[in-house]
Amino acid sequence: MNPAPPATRSPSDGDKPSVVQIQWEDFRDHLATADKNGKRKWVYPKKVNGPWFKRRTWFSWLLLAIMFVGPFVKIHGNPLLMINIVDRKFSILGQMFWPQDTIIFAVAMLVFLTGIIVFTTAFGRLWCGWACPQTILMEMVFRKIEYLIEGDARDQKVLNASPWNRAKVVKKTFKHVIFAMLSFAVSNWLLAYIIGYEQLVQIIMDDPRNHLTGLGFIISFAIVFYLIFARFREQACTFICPYGRLQSVILDENTMVVAYDHKRGEKRAPFNKRVSFDVRRSEGLGDCVSCRECVSVCPTGIDIRNGTQMECINCTACIDACDRVMSRIGRPSGLIRYASLNSIERGEKFRFTARMGWYAAVLTAVVSLFLVLLFTRSALDSTILRAPGALFQELPDNKISNLYTIKTINKSSSDLDLELRLENFHGEVKLMGGRKLSVPKETIAQTSILISTDRKVLRSPKTSVRIAVYGNGKRMETINTVFVGPRNL
Repeated sequence: MNPAPPATRSPSDGDKPSVVQIQWEDFRDHLATADKNGKRKWVYPKKVNGPWFKRRTWFSWLLLAIMFVGPFVKIHGNPLLMINIVDRKFSILGQMFWPQDTIIFAVAMLVFLTGIIVFTTAFGRLWCGWACPQTILMEMVFRKIEYLIEGDARDQKVLNASPWNRAKVVKKTFKHVIFAMLSFAVSNWLLAYIIGYEQLVQIIMDDPRNHLTGLGFIISFAIVFYLIFARFREQACTFICPYGRLQSVILDENTMVVAYDHKRGEKRAPFNKRVSFDVRRSEGLGDCVSCRECVSVCPTGIDIRNGTQMECINCTACIDACDRVMSRIGRPSGLIRYASLNSIERGEKFRFTARMGWYAAVLTAVVSLFLVLLFTRSALDSTILRAPGALFQELPDNKISNLYTIKTINKSSSDLDLELRLENFHGEVKLMGGRKLSVPKETIAQTSILISTDRKVLRSPKTSVRIAVYGNGKRMETINTVFVGPRNL
């Protein structure tokens, strides 16, 4: 999505200082948060309030509530979300997944990536400003704490520029201690999504010396979180997150983004109560009064009037700030709003383009494949392999036997008693240790089995064998293996 065309001065403008010249030529050649020497320019966003901020606040509190309640929610006895990398157990919406479900994870990743492309094509970086955990925690938690302790943007600038005195030391120490404690708490809470809250509570109640490795990891994560929210901030979106760079190849003229209506706003000039807007229009001036409120509230430090930029996270702070100014001077709201380039240039309404249709079709196909794999997924996953180094054995009564190892994963939320039956092979299968193999829920069981048959049944040194696995009397899966016999049959 290209920026608005550059504003130029008419010959009648002369050198009047009231008209603001727009520097379109170089705004894409440097970062708004860095000076000419590459040194960081700290961003001090002002407090913002307005309809969009209130909507985003309520939505953020909802997501935060889900995040903090999530570890305690269980579906069919399984966590709502658990990514246990150590034990290689994953629970999503109460469904248990294992490393054997790699194909489902791969398709789910395709669904996620395709969904991002479709969503971004239509609505830009709405995810970043409204649902990204980094943005929510930064703007709705850490930033509010900073406002409470150090004050608004102007107060923070004064405090940082002032010499170190008792008041400054107290405020800075208090803020960073709270930031560190909150980062440590969030790290522990996220750990509940990895090991489950029951195990987390046990670890917390236990002697920390028994969990030094885990404690070291948690402290490391807490330090990373602290640095992100206390130091890196918008740089995490600009330098670390690849989504901002990805959007530049996805957005087009029909994408809805937070945009400045340059046709209505240009040329810019300070507001003068004695000059009506009709007179301003006759002089070629627009509604933008160069108050820079949109810049002062931006958490990434950009000027939205320069057009769509990689750093913009569509947080809508500039919309509320601009609408408030427009209301004060008696002009309609919407100078900055959700709009597409075609909407601003040609007055076109949002439409579902052919490009979005193709992306949506691909997304539908991938989602359909994912659902088929999910609903046809077996609750049992068994593997039967010949025992390493074991050959066939000749038994009395002219019988031949093979020794196998069976490994079974019970993915369901109930215990299973397994029974093996030969389907295309005349013989007998015996489980070592009993007639049935009991596999507790969400666990892996392994044992040995012995398959024997009459010598006269074998027609070749290798015979295909199909084994049906029954769980609690219900057929659950079929496994193919090979029965090895002597060459001289």
